[in-house]
Amino acid sequence: MNMDIISHDQVAQFLKDNPDFFSLHGDLLTQISVPHPYSGQAISIGERQVMVLRDRAQGLEGKLKEFIQFAEENDAIGEKMHRLSLGLMRGKTLSSTLETLYLALGEDFAIPHVAIRFWGVGAQALDEYAAVSEDIKVLSAGLAHPLCGAEAPMEVRGWFGESGSHLRSFALTPLKDSGVEGLLVLASEDPQRFYPEMGTLYLNWLGELAAAAASRFQ
Repeated sequence: MNMDIISHDQVAQFLKDNPDFFSLHGDLLTQISVPHPYSGQAISIGERQVMVLRDRAQGLEGKLKEFIQFAEENDAIGEKMHRLSLGLMRGKTLSSTLETLYLALGEDFAIPHVAIRFWGVGAQALDEYAAVSEDIKVLSAGLAHPLCGAEAPMEVRGWFGESGSHLRSFALTPLKDSGVEGLLVLASEDPQRFYPEMGTLYLNWLGELAAAAASRFQ
């Protein structure tokens, strides 16, 4: 005897094409049994649907909590950036302005190591204006956005003194504004603090703020 076998895909497509099927055959919801997703015991298709909806709800709740956490973290960073902006605007000298920047990065943003170098016009008698190589200048000029990761030139490591050999992650942010060229480097002993895939929006803003603040004294 020749029998046509209906595939699983055909059954699934039929149910998709006929959404009122179980409305017309409601008794099947209690008659058809399916395996419990965790215990393996047989349960009705209606019970299984309730479990699916409950799992989806829990998944959505988890995502909502993540979104709320991200929003709260962004709000906190935004407040810190606002305080830093005000502090930089109030600086009376380049030295005091840079001190405000170092203090904010260390206390508000918990960044353990920070180094800044400026070059070009307006050189001043500050450590931040110590000579840098052409390689560093070329590196900074070629950065369209902050560069994060485990590697940094040996010259840059040297800016951190004895701590340089112990640092495991870096964020190199170019400083570019009217009369200002330079490089802001954040570093940490934690290899995961600054990693290649991390977002750099706030780092970019930080570089723009620092460069704009320094440009007032050129």
